[in-house]
Amino acid sequence: MVLKSVDNPASQGSLDNGRETGNLVPREVISGSKGLLDVTPARASKRFLVRGTRSEPLRNPSSIFESLLTDIDRRKQILETELTPWRMICALEITSQSGSVYVGTGWFAAPRTVITAGHCVFDPVELGGWAKSIRVIPGRDGAEEPFHSVQSSSFSTTDTWLASQDPDFDYAAIHIDIDIGSKVGTFGIGVLPDSELANRLVNVSGYPVSPGNGRQQYFHANRVKAVTTRRVFYDVDTIGGQSGAPVWAYLDDHSDIPTVVAIHAYGVGGTPASLNVVANSGPRLLPDVIEVIKDWVARGST
Repeated sequence: MVLKSVDNPASQGSLDNGRETGNLVPREVISGSKGLLDVTPARASKRFLVRGTRSEPLRNPSSIFESLLTDIDRRKQILETELTPWRMICALEITSQSGSVYVGTGWFAAPRTVITAGHCVFDPVELGGWAKSIRVIPGRDGAEEPFHSVQSSSFSTTDTWLASQDPDFDYAAIHIDIDIGSKVGTFGIGVLPDSELANRLVNVSGYPVSPGNGRQQYFHANRVKAVTTRRVFYDVDTIGGQSGAPVWAYLDDHSDIPTVVAIHAYGVGGTPASLNVVANSGPRLLPDVIEVIKDWVARGST
């Protein structure tokens, strides 16, 4: 199988670098950057972020019907969004072909490249096809936009997502024409084998419709509950609008840089019954996906 990048018609230039999809190759990690130096670390970073692995959940789930996986909402609002790593995460205001505005989440993988879920840029039902435009707001906190915002109409996704909206290929990029990522910092990206993903504690933060209507950042962290060939399933609370959020870990050999291992995209409705777990999920980063992301990043550097 070949995974290719496809641009929306409004994008300038084209990328058509097919990559063979095979068995999972050995571990690969590309480090991110810290961006501007924080005078003091965010209090939320000290209190909330998780590392390592855990054989038992931090809290046993009790509900199987909502993307909130327990009887209470375990997410925490991030107030210091101008500090790392929270400022690397972007609120998205997505304008559809009909003019309706939806909310989503993205994250910086490079100075001019924001990664998100495929359905945030192309959805034949909700968006009427390709998004008309997307406003990207790093580190948004209500009415405050500490790094301003940028409007884009240049997007890329995978050919498989474009053709069939296969959840395993729900990846996309938003190309912006100014360098914001160098200021806010960029996430690392990593391919981890199943053995490293099993029971790993992961962090997810994004901009949900509730609370905050896509204007406030909310975070939760817990362990990975299951892994399939192309998806990661985790005991982390999310709500609509957080699609596209980074699912990141801190690796022993890259302990100071958050490393994204999957892109959040689905609630419990997207979890196959055969897995026998209650979990939210996202497509994992794999060798073919990283190669496509490298191509998307290369566009921003030129």
